[in-house]
Amino acid sequence: MGDLVILVGVALGLVAGVFLGTRLGRGRGDASGAKVAEAEAGKIREAAQAEVEAIKRAAEVEGKEAARKRKTELDDELKARRTELQKREEELKNKERELERARKDAERRAGEVEKKEKSVDGKIKQADSAVEKAEAAQAEARKKLEAIAGLSEEQARKKLEEEVRGQALASAAVEIKRIEEEAQREATARAKTVVATAIQRFASEFVHERTVAVIPLPSDDLKGRLIGREGRNVRALEAATGIDLIIDDTAESITISCFNPVRREVARIAISALVADGRIHPTRIEEVVRKAEKEVDKICKEAGEQAVFDLGLNRLHPELVGLLGRLKFRQSYAQNVLMHSVEVGYLAGLIAAELGTNVKLARRAGLLHDIGKGADHEQEGAHGEVGAQLARKHGESPKVCQAIAAHHGDEMGVRPAALLDHIVAAANSLSAARPGARREQLASYIKRLDDLEAICKRFGGVERAYALQAGREIRVMVMNDQVDDAQAIMMSKEIARAIETEATYPGQVRVVVVRETRASDYAR
Repeated sequence: MGDLVILVGVALGLVAGVFLGTRLGRGRGDASGAKVAEAEAGKIREAAQAEVEAIKRAAEVEGKEAARKRKTELDDELKARRTELQKREEELKNKERELERARKDAERRAGEVEKKEKSVDGKIKQADSAVEKAEAAQAEARKKLEAIAGLSEEQARKKLEEEVRGQALASAAVEIKRIEEEAQREATARAKTVVATAIQRFASEFVHERTVAVIPLPSDDLKGRLIGREGRNVRALEAATGIDLIIDDTAESITISCFNPVRREVARIAISALVADGRIHPTRIEEVVRKAEKEVDKICKEAGEQAVFDLGLNRLHPELVGLLGRLKFRQSYAQNVLMHSVEVGYLAGLIAAELGTNVKLARRAGLLHDIGKGADHEQEGAHGEVGAQLARKHGESPKVCQAIAAHHGDEMGVRPAALLDHIVAAANSLSAARPGARREQLASYIKRLDDLEAICKRFGGVERAYALQAGREIRVMVMNDQVDDAQAIMMSKEIARAIETEATYPGQVRVVVVRETRASDYAR
């Protein structure tokens, strides 16, 4: 477009030059004017030609520049298209590779499916073969069953049920043994550590007390004075103290018998004071008994306060302190109940410390766990229930009351729920079960051992049964041809349940069923 405009301009210049030359020629004359016009026209043509050349050169330069720019643009566009084509080619190659992998994967899966189909076909054949064998075995078993003389269909069904039940029991026994071993592995280490640490950190004294008290006399003459005219002194003593006074031929001593240890202690102090004073008559007896009761109350209070102080407790209600002190004169299997309570408090605190829970609360619950024994003759109910009611009445926390009520577990109808309940129950069992803690009369002891052995001997296949460790373990010998290993496991559990139901015993009884096979020969 620019070149066209330049050419038009040049042409107009030429036309103008010719026109101008013609005009000039007309004005000066024909000959000279023509020459001048021709000269002027030549100049104009030369100038126009020069201008045209310049314009051509400029146009050529501009055209080259435009061509160069266009070429650059085309090169860039071509390069971009090549890049895009390369990307598309790479994408196509990737898709081809993916398709190849998918094809190979599909071929591999097809191969696996084929193998599985072959395996399934083989298993189906094996299953068909097993079914055929089972049907054959069933038919054989049916024939054998029919061959049994006099066996009805109901009897055959019962026999089959017994066999299935035996197999199920054997399988259950094996599974129970596995579960027990697994649970024992998880719990034994920690339980042994806690209990052993608590026991090792505590050591207590043991005091054996009797249910009767013997009072020495300076001479046998005082027996008559204690009896009094027509036995009035004896009747006054028994009425005031609630005890039985035994005056027999034993030299220089009398015996006080009473199941209430507090009354027995009041009577002992009162009679000792009367014997020392020498004045023995009903009025004097009543006066001395009142003083003895005050003295025993003081002793109970001091004993309770000492127990509370020893365990580092505070803010215990005075009524609970008094009831706690009365345990000083009570025994359980000849174990002093107050010392037992203090011991349980210590053990509960030690176990709580090992478990990282509240030590003070555990000691408090352990000390008060048998508080109901100080009042169980005055209120109805088990001592755990009575103790929980007393503790609740005198402002103890619900956790402590629950631990008191549950320290014997199901025996009192309250199952331990919180950690504190289990701690107190464990401490109570440890204190009662440690060697030398409790004693019992020889006759009842022997009877308890005989009862344990008799329970074991009732079971079929039992050859002998021995009660060991003061009745805390029962060793049962079974005949190996009648009882297998799985049945021995089940028998130990059945014997344990029978002992729990029928026998009376402190602590726990371990049941050990022993089955062995011995083979011997002689070298000649």
